[in-house]
Amino acid sequence: MMPDTTMPATPMQALAACDLKTQDLTSFAAFVAQCQQALAADCRLISLFGRSALPNEPAGVIVTAVLLPPGQSPRVLRGHATPGQSYPSLTARFPAAQIFERELWEQTGLVPEGHPWLKPVRFEGARQGQMGSYPFFKVRGAEVHEVGVGPIHAGVIEPGHFRFMCHGEQVQHLEIQLGYQHRGVEALLLKKAPERLTPLVESIVGDSAVAYAWAFSNALEYLAHQSVGLATLTSRAVGLELERLAMHLATLNGLATDIAYLQAAATYGRLRTAIINASQRACGNRFGRGWIRPGAAVPIGNTLRQDLLATLRAFLPDFQQINGLMQSSRSVKARFQGVGSVSMQTARDLGLTGVVARASGQSLDLRHALPGSVYGRHPLPPITQASGDCWARMCQRMQEAQSSTHWLLDRLADPALRLGDAPDPYAPQTQPFNWTLQANALCISLVEGVRGPVMLALETDADGRLVHAKVQDPSSANWFGLAFALRQQQISDFPICNKSFDLSYCGNDL
Repeated sequence: MMPDTTMPATPMQALAACDLKTQDLTSFAAFVAQCQQALAADCRLISLFGRSALPNEPAGVIVTAVLLPPGQSPRVLRGHATPGQSYPSLTARFPAAQIFERELWEQTGLVPEGHPWLKPVRFEGARQGQMGSYPFFKVRGAEVHEVGVGPIHAGVIEPGHFRFMCHGEQVQHLEIQLGYQHRGVEALLLKKAPERLTPLVESIVGDSAVAYAWAFSNALEYLAHQSVGLATLTSRAVGLELERLAMHLATLNGLATDIAYLQAAATYGRLRTAIINASQRACGNRFGRGWIRPGAAVPIGNTLRQDLLATLRAFLPDFQQINGLMQSSRSVKARFQGVGSVSMQTARDLGLTGVVARASGQSLDLRHALPGSVYGRHPLPPITQASGDCWARMCQRMQEAQSSTHWLLDRLADPALRLGDAPDPYAPQTQPFNWTLQANALCISLVEGVRGPVMLALETDADGRLVHAKVQDPSSANWFGLAFALRQQQISDFPICNKSFDLSYCGNDL
């Protein structure tokens, strides 16, 4: 492991780095055994991915696992497998590994023997033209029928297919098939120089542009041995919390719309507009693009600080009032309570993360687990719900948004806080960013976005060039949770369950 000697810990960030010149690759059997031991010791599997070996490496597949031990920093395991090698599936014992093993099989050909649900994730490469042959699970019975929704949807919705197996109006099973876009994001990240990649990274998941830009900048700054000051880090945290606030408002707007509570829907929409317009005044884009660049962030001088304070102070009373109306409405309670429930144990078993995990009682938030310099000094209180249903996910978003608002008000009103010394990402740098990256290194960066941990992993070769990039959105682990939440529900409950999860299609279709 490379010690972090040049950069202070970043808010909401976990960095795991390996000096590949000094780290030997273990055999694949030993690698799998280490993963099993770590998962049995209550580590969380953050990611499992592979790539083809480089010309200077033994032929085959290089496999990487990212694990988060309780109360510790992330741990990285690496191993070497031969092409087409099989191994005992982790999923049979640890269901949270199911999506990672499926992706690893699809991308590298490594076969998880005993995997109960071994199906393509994105139909990549040679499988791209075979989406019509997807092996949907079948529920058989005289009165069982199937309902298909998508992949072409009404309105501005990205492509995804939902196959409901129903007995009457009750859903016995839901299967979700994604992967229609074939964007090839990870390959695109290797086709340009690192200094030109941030706009591309910001477009991976458009409503999480700040989280992705921060994760990318963290990794690049580490590999370049660039120091980042507290003012820059705090500015990034302000941008990220505004992004979180805007997205929670969008989801609450959708939940109110889906049950025809138009007063709440209109109010949440109006309030979200105020927040994203504030982001636009700060960085020139309502979705936060341009807020973060490697080594830099938007400078928050006194004028912008007062603008943001005025916006948030006007926002908070209206937000609290409309939340109170939603939570006191009998019709809202009747529609959301007890619908789409996911128990704490199920959330744990399935490896759910982010808002949906916290709504099921799982206290999983990198801002608390690995707070870094800003959140370490100014922590947010951990928030969870117990019931794991649509009501809990609604309340979780309300409380997280309110917590973010109070945090922003406290930080922006602190007269001792200096944010104006953060450099302008578009102005000439007095000390230009060093784009020379450490050779033979792997850096894995995690940032707690609105849906959970956003992960970017960057690997360099002997010349310091990027040779592999791995992107992981928290939605990929949570789609199976949505399918589980629909079991034994009425099919008419799907819209509110789907919106309460509010996952990203493009976050899966990388």
